[in-house]
Order: sequence, then C-alpha cells, then structure tokens
Amino acid sequence: MKTLPLLALALLLAGCAGGLRIDDSFRSRDQSSRVEQIVIHYTSSDLDDSLKTLTGGGVSAHYLLPADGARIYRLVDEERRAWHAGDSQWRGRTWLNASSIGIELVNPGYQDTADGRHWQPYAQTQIDRLIVLLKDLQSRHGVMPVNIVGHSDIAPQRKVDPGPLFPWHQLAAAGLIPWPTAAAVQDSLRQLDGRVPEVNWFQRQLARAGYAVPQHGELDEATRNVIAAFQMKYRPQRYDGQPDLHTAALLLALPAAD
Repeated sequence: MKTLPLLALALLLAGCAGGLRIDDSFRSRDQSSRVEQIVIHYTSSDLDDSLKTLTGGGVSAHYLLPADGARIYRLVDEERRAWHAGDSQWRGRTWLNASSIGIELVNPGYQDTADGRHWQPYAQTQIDRLIVLLKDLQSRHGVMPVNIVGHSDIAPQRKVDPGPLFPWHQLAAAGLIPWPTAAAVQDSLRQLDGRVPEVNWFQRQLARAGYAVPQHGELDEATRNVIAAFQMKYRPQRYDGQPDLHTAALLLALPAAD
C-alpha cells in the first residue's frame, strides 16, 4: 500500500523537474529572422589552421569554405551568434555579431614583399559554392542585397578582407549585391563634368552607401581608409584611398540602398 503514495510523489517531482509546458499551437505573424547581414572574410591560413582557429576559442564563424569547394563546414548554428565581426558598423547598425552570419573563405590573404603587397586569388570552385550558399541564406533570412558585405566594409579602419581579388562583380552578376552599371557610371561622369567633388561630398555619399565615415569635410586617415574599402570592392585596380573622379562616378551610380 505504501508504494502508491511513493509512486505519486515520484511522478509529481518528475513533473516539476521536467520544466515548463510550451504550447506551440499559436504563432505570431510579426516576426523575422535575426539575420540582417552576411559578412564575408578570408582566413589568412590554410584549411587545417583555419579549422583550428575557428573552433579553438576566441573567434568563430558560421561557415567555412575550403579553397577546393569540396564541402562547406557549418561551425556555428545560424540562430546563434558567432564572433567574426568585432567592432563593426554598417548602415547605422553597430557590433554586427548579433545580427549577422559570418562566412570565412580559406585564402592566405596577402604577403608583403620587397616588390609590394601580393594578394592570393580565389579559386572559381570556391566562389561558385559561395554563391550557392549566399543565395540559400538570402532567401531563407530575407537579407537585403546591400547587406551582403565584406569585413573591410564594416570595419574599414582595421580590416582589408576579403581583399581586392575577391570577385564582387560575380556576386553582382548573380543578383546578390547592388552594382553600378557601366551606363550609370558614364551618366555620372557626364554629370560631374570633369570636376572632382569636395571631400564632404564623398563622406556623404559613402555614408549613403552604408559605410561608417567621418562627416567633417577633411581628408583624414579614417576617410581615406573608407574610400579605399569602397574602391577595393568596386574598383580593385586602384584602391589608394584618394577621392578621384572615377570613384565619385561609382558612388553616384551605385543604386540606392532602400
């Protein structure tokens, strides 16, 4: 007879320890993905070292793409925060780890030599796989094309990845990011009529494009770094950070973000 009260007590305690009962039968329509940006990086190392770095603590990313494109490693679940962006800003949003997906591409980056800085190109198979992944992420999370960016876009004062050899134009051709058309650039050149705008014009246009840039009208180091980041993306043949006519035309021809 004593076993029944003991069994009832055990069941009661088990129910308390089991936690809350969650009812999922109703869902609110007012919700969206936490993901607003997708940030592209390079690892500056080979695959083995990249895996060790991204799984060993201190830094992480959601996805890692080897150079051969043979597979895609998911290192962090998309609904969790990865530590890849650091001190960052894009279109007014800061510290983007909380709102972004980070994608690392296995690529050595650059090497400084007596002949200058030499960048390592990306394998086409790797870029092909990246485009497929980006399209999947964009469709599932509703990421705006303007918010598919490089680390150098969101942190131009301290980062240069994915570098000038990253083929942003291929992402544009795939419909993933906004891009100034050749016709729009020519029209912008006609509007500029051979005159390079003042520095404060460049600062306003760069801010319109999404960059965090000073607005004081001076060509300081911070402004040059942002100009260089923009040039590295849209005119990688020359990214000296100088406000020239072609850079102005590209800024003017860039489709509006909204």
